[in-house]
Amino acid sequence: MSKRGGFPGGMGGFGGMNLNNLMKEAKKMQADMEKSQAELASKEFEATAGGGAISVKVSGEKTLKEIKIKPEVVDGEDVEMLEDLILTCVNEALRKVDSEQAAQLGKYNIPGLM
Repeated sequence: MSKRGGFPGGMGGFGGMNLNNLMKEAKKMQADMEKSQAELASKEFEATAGGGAISVKVSGEKTLKEIKIKPEVVDGEDVEMLEDLILTCVNEALRKVDSEQAAQLGKYNIPGLM
């Protein structure tokens, strides 16, 4: 203990770090994260399935924006195949969003965030 009481180093376990500087850094990190999230939300991600027979676009907010189906894939006798292609394509586009989100926000290294 120091002569005046409290913890050695002054700031009670912060190793002498100025609390104001810590708050400034936290606010800067928050602003940077918000910017990264806004950039991600404005992006579009595209995926295809069935050799390009199906394509979808989703936003960075995971909103389905577009589905394109080539007419030659539409077969009334095999609706299940078309459904499977659409599911595969949408899920791949959503995985791309997740991957980009992890890359963007993972750089902040905050435990429990992701």
